[in-house]
Amino acid sequence: MNDLAAGYEISTDPDRIDAARVHHWLSTDAYWAVGRPREKQDRAIGGSLNFGVYETASGEQVAYARIITDRATFAWLCDVYVDPSVRGKGIGTALVEAVREELRPYGLRRILLATHDAHGVYEKAGFAPLANPDHWMAYLY
Repeated sequence: MNDLAAGYEISTDPDRIDAARVHHWLSTDAYWAVGRPREKQDRAIGGSLNFGVYETASGEQVAYARIITDRATFAWLCDVYVDPSVRGKGIGTALVEAVREELRPYGLRRILLATHDAHGVYEKAGFAPLANPDHWMAYLY
């Protein structure tokens, strides 16, 4: 499925998500979520398919991603974060590949994401820029 570094495991078990850690990572270090309130992050976790990467020995969570999907036609990959202490080990790429493979059986038409600075990570997992970005629109509050 993916080439996760030895000593780490990926899980979609919602009970394993360390919500406090995820909130800290995102609200203090992720440009897209800086300042996000804990209550809002908890709602996001509750309404999503969540992925965690954990150190096998300690069970400590070292990375996170979530998917918003109808499990039929569409998915949005968001809040992908790898703890700085384990970056450079391929954990981010393995996590994104695991997300892609978990969604494969649903026959989705597309998985979308937005990134400012991690294009290389997503390209390794098969993502590419939109072919027709002028076809897409957004409503921003």
